[in-house]
Amino acid sequence: MTLAIDTQQLRKEYGRRAVVKNLDLQVGEGEVFGFLGPNGAGKSTTVKMLLGLVRPTSGRLKVLGGSPDDLAVRARLGFLPEQFRFQTWMTGDEFLRFHGQLAGLSAAELRTRIPAALKRVGLGGRGHEALGGYSKGMLQRAGLAGAILARPRLVFLDEPTSALDPIGRVEVREIIQDLRREGVTVFLNSHLLSEVEQVSDRVAFVKAGEVVRAGSMAELLAGALPVEVKVDRLTPELLSALERLGKLERRGEQQVSVTVSGEEVIPAIASAVHAAGAQLYALMPQRQDLEDLFLQLVGDSGDGGSAVPNGDLKQGAA
Repeated sequence: MTLAIDTQQLRKEYGRRAVVKNLDLQVGEGEVFGFLGPNGAGKSTTVKMLLGLVRPTSGRLKVLGGSPDDLAVRARLGFLPEQFRFQTWMTGDEFLRFHGQLAGLSAAELRTRIPAALKRVGLGGRGHEALGGYSKGMLQRAGLAGAILARPRLVFLDEPTSALDPIGRVEVREIIQDLRREGVTVFLNSHLLSEVEQVSDRVAFVKAGEVVRAGSMAELLAGALPVEVKVDRLTPELLSALERLGKLERRGEQQVSVTVSGEEVIPAIASAVHAAGAQLYALMPQRQDLEDLFLQLVGDSGDGGSAVPNGDLKQGAA
């Protein structure tokens, strides 16, 4: 697998406190990678190091095969920050032209790419309006347009749907999926775990500056599967048949939970009910999702006294 991001023992200290601790992270080219953790876990600091905005205290990192300090590498990066503070006196067109010029785009490229980027994020025909008149959701869309304007190979999206309504979130999901199809790597940080689950190829959970688990969605969510079964009557014959399929937990006169090895066993549960002569009222797999796994791995929210200093840009050892 060709890596878009590769870190080895990456560490960042502010004073005597380590915010990121010996972080090993590998992200393949062309995948959507979810980076999850509570507030204060070191996610934003990690992203700043990957972008070259903050220098690590120790460890090594490569982005697109090189250093984020290399201007040629940086030109292939896109970034939508969580706290977007844009030049509100500019129009949408002017905002994108400014950032496109910073990215080295020519006037001819800007003439075609700006309207295309605005249309892609749902702001087609709104480029002549001042950013000061945009809603928060429109500003977030404008920031996303800026992040993809130069057609980067690696895009960092920090809470990209926090200001959007459900329709806007669906649209951003579609943009992320389109970027993946175009071979763009997307590094996604979001507290909306259902959004991450729907678009990510792999995810990493980080706590107190360390990765506690990483893997594909299938790997992380695999394992024992509780299935709620409701029938007209639980006969000894039926209970005995279900017990051969998995661990039983009685829920009442008509309901039982059967914990099986995987979803491939579910048809056998239905067959056992039918063979016992019972009427099946409900068969409900209780699949674990990212939120369940997040709570298991992380536990607390990390909101208590976990603020990180805003300074120290470009300070410390490389």
